[in-house]
Amino acid sequence: MTQPSTHPPVDVIEATELHLIEKPPPRLSAEHQAARDRAWDELAHNNPALFDGPVVACTSLTQPSPHELVVGWARVTYRNFALRRVPGARALPALFVDVLQPTDDGALLVAQMSTATAHPGRWHLPGGSVEHPDAGQPLNTTALRHNAARELQEELGADTAPEDLTLWAVSRGNHGNIGIHFAAPPQPATTLNDRFTAALRATAAVSQAPELDRIAFVRRPADLKALDGPHVDYLEPLVNRYAQLLL
Repeated sequence: MTQPSTHPPVDVIEATELHLIEKPPPRLSAEHQAARDRAWDELAHNNPALFDGPVVACTSLTQPSPHELVVGWARVTYRNFALRRVPGARALPALFVDVLQPTDDGALLVAQMSTATAHPGRWHLPGGSVEHPDAGQPLNTTALRHNAARELQEELGADTAPEDLTLWAVSRGNHGNIGIHFAAPPQPATTLNDRFTAALRATAAVSQAPELDRIAFVRRPADLKALDGPHVDYLEPLVNRYAQLLL
């Protein structure tokens, strides 16, 4: 059995109000740009599934009041994160969304990433990076809800409406990555299993690699230790908070 990886402490903020403000990405020196591109080319060579598509990065995070957060964000591509491998360079942290999907008997769904992803075998909540909106379109909580609902549909086959997702918490973890965590209405575990199986079959039918290998259900942080593989740094703190709220 593989024990969970050790990560820096994760901040979990119980935000109920979120404001997102677009900022320009920091300028890079020619030296850092070249080193970034070399690092990205190496990563892409080792994992052909990597795609340098549009993505949102976080430029700042402030908390003007106990339940209010202001997130600065910038338009980048996945290549930005290769700066983590460049000494002296600063890679903007990622901004991602995911969903706490409970069952009707109080368990919480977790998912394992497939070999076709950047982190094969890792357990997380269903979700993913945020693609930046088209020019002139806002990035706000409503847009993030739609992004999270789309991830549920693509990964689990769940048809949860965006307006049924509730902002549950915000986390700041490894590399400073910012997670916007939504909660979905409970569903029976059998329904979730059936829809996930159907989603895997639909993906295979068009000869595509799935993003997830399997799903499991946990109730407390101790249950994560029974899962074969590492998990993301925010998972244990969120599962712990979820379990505490059920008490």
